[in-house]
Amino acid sequence: MAGDLLLDTNIAIAYLAGEETVVRRLLETEAVYLPTIVVGELFFGANKSARVEENRLNVIRMLDWMRIPMFDISTAEVYGKIKFELKIKGTPIPENDLWIAATARQHGLTLISRDKHFRAIENLAVSSW
Repeated sequence: MAGDLLLDTNIAIAYLAGEETVVRRLLETEAVYLPTIVVGELFFGANKSARVEENRLNVIRMLDWMRIPMFDISTAEVYGKIKFELKIKGTPIPENDLWIAATARQHGLTLISRDKHFRAIENLAVSSW
């Protein structure tokens, strides 16, 4: 999986919104991964929108070509390590983002996000578009 991409929610939303740069770069990437946490956040967003069914179907269509990485006990172990590292530094981040970072680090994926707080996590490849 090395060199492949894992998307944070803000990048997945940018893709769904048709942001040209994001769409182009993702379509040029061999393997794009979407963590289960992000899928849940996207469905939450669809459910709270004015166009629930349309947005829900857009998420499902996106999932047709993206991969969902394993989320297992190893992910939980990496999560615990990252959360502890950040606690020691005094730089907590939101819980869902901890799980997203743990998934990326576990699988050796580059996390694509616009959230700067991911840069506080050691041994996590992060890029912002």
